[in-house]
Amino acid sequence: MSTDREPAAWRGGWRHGLAYGGLGLPLAFVALPLYVVLPNHYAVQFGVPLATLGALLLGARAVDACADPWIGRLADRWFARSTSRVLGMALAAAVLLAVGFRALFFPPPDVVQDRTLLLAWCAAMLVLTYVAYSVLSVLHQAWGARLGGDESQRARIVSWREALALVGVLVASVLPSVAGLDAATAVFTATLAVAMALLWRAPRPGASAATGAAGRAQDHGALMLPWRVPAFRRLLAVFLVNGIASAVPATLVLFFIRDRLQAPDHEALFLASYFAAGALSMPLWVRLVARIGLARAWLAGMLLAVAAFAWAATLGAGDVAAFTAVCVASGLALGADLALPGALLAGTVQQAGHSGRAEGAYFGWWNFASKLNLALAAGLALPALGAFGYAPGSRDPAALQALTLTYCALPCALKLAAAALLHRLWIRPAPPAANAPAPHDHPTAPEP
Repeated sequence: MSTDREPAAWRGGWRHGLAYGGLGLPLAFVALPLYVVLPNHYAVQFGVPLATLGALLLGARAVDACADPWIGRLADRWFARSTSRVLGMALAAAVLLAVGFRALFFPPPDVVQDRTLLLAWCAAMLVLTYVAYSVLSVLHQAWGARLGGDESQRARIVSWREALALVGVLVASVLPSVAGLDAATAVFTATLAVAMALLWRAPRPGASAATGAAGRAQDHGALMLPWRVPAFRRLLAVFLVNGIASAVPATLVLFFIRDRLQAPDHEALFLASYFAAGALSMPLWVRLVARIGLARAWLAGMLLAVAAFAWAATLGAGDVAAFTAVCVASGLALGADLALPGALLAGTVQQAGHSGRAEGAYFGWWNFASKLNLALAAGLALPALGAFGYAPGSRDPAALQALTLTYCALPCALKLAAAALLHRLWIRPAPPAANAPAPHDHPTAPEP
């Protein structure tokens, strides 16, 4: 049995929200420099060829993505022991993350002098940093899911995490260029330490009937357990299509700003408007969930994104004010994408009867799908642009039209497909029993 102290109930106040959600800020803070700043840093400071960097990053991300389901299984075992064990493993991962992040950007002088050593150092520190990041992310997500509650509470829990993550993105997008990488790594380490201290005081998941000896005796199919749940497979299908739709414009936004709008000086305004709208929209989506439910609120967010990108397709050079409004509207839709699918997943775990013993497995596969979304988006969008003759810096009307179609029309089509899937697979079978899988986790349970 767990030796944890009595768990505090989630009351939805700002203290509990900040205590649980605070870890979202440093986790988002570290992600942006790894994806955006690191390639430029190694190319400019150390002269590493871009092709070599690309291969290193691809390999490290592949290891990271494949590790997520296994990390999820370990997370469930740690939760089954006690929340104190989870906190201990989270602290160890946080230390490794801080060390790896710093070491990536500031390799030892002897390593810098030898290209082979530098590449080996970069690869090792990337794997260390990515895996430590994934351990913290899965533990944090599973913790929130284990707090339980109705749809409104689940949305509120996820909203705190994702709103603070957007704050982390905003800080990370500004701090390295304004204060330098040395200051950025120091701030990251400090925020991570504060977030871990807050998590220690956060509401703790209570023990369920499945936790304890039975929960620790994970069956041999624990890794694949979520795939036996029809509701999880349906939700993941929607999440994948919607995720690709969101990742395509994220991949292409700077091209659109610089070449279609010809407004590179306003990049900071556009990005800040987008992320700030996403963070500020969280309470609005939580209120809408209380009125129409999680799935319908997510559907509304998808349709809002379609409207925003349809408007963006009409814009051209110099339309700064209009595109700022597009960024605000699409940022509002981002809030729905961040807050609501994770809350739906937590509800799926509850309905499957896996609360308190398998949240890590579910979120491990969920994070794997998130990373797959980014890869698929790049695999769709960039070759499509190249096939239609677009290259960065192009002013050819046909090439710019191809950019507009890929940036605006492709996400609209994918968002509409995701909305149709959400309605067909999730909303239309409205009674909760229709979304609940058969009990006892039998692989042969019939599809609803």
